[in-house]
Amino acid sequence: MVNTYNLLIMPKISAGLVMWRIREGKTEFLLVHQGGPFWKNKDEGAWSIPKGEVEKNEEGLSAAKREFEEETGFKPEGEFKPLSPIRQKSGKVVRAWSFEGDCDPTAMKSITFKVRLPWSGKEEEFPEADKAAFFCFEEAVKKINPAQAALLKEIVDNIINKR
Repeated sequence: MVNTYNLLIMPKISAGLVMWRIREGKTEFLLVHQGGPFWKNKDEGAWSIPKGEVEKNEEGLSAAKREFEEETGFKPEGEFKPLSPIRQKSGKVVRAWSFEGDCDPTAMKSITFKVRLPWSGKEEEFPEADKAAFFCFEEAVKKINPAQAALLKEIVDNIINKR
């Protein structure tokens, strides 16, 4: 029998990485635009850090690295600094780590997922992330899922400004 009590109080946990770089004196953050039909024509609030669900018996940072590579095609390397967990509007808790790095976002390649479209009944395949880009802090805060903006602010306040 399923313990429905635990299902009600145990939020889903996602893990992700926030890649940042400094260009011309400004901090920029790598964000991915979520793939699939729901996000197709959305921009503000439709971008995210590369992240995904932590699998059973998987360590958070390992999950974050796996998800980053799955959604961008880039192997994350560097010093990973833990950030404070955030809770999204959906109730999902996101644990994230920051790292300084660089890549060519136009070269990103995401894994795909399949979904049955309710309007056609057909199953179609979509990338988990359909594009990636670096954004300065001010622009990133406008583009990112609102709850995740706290992650970017924490990086600026506790890492960038303390250099």
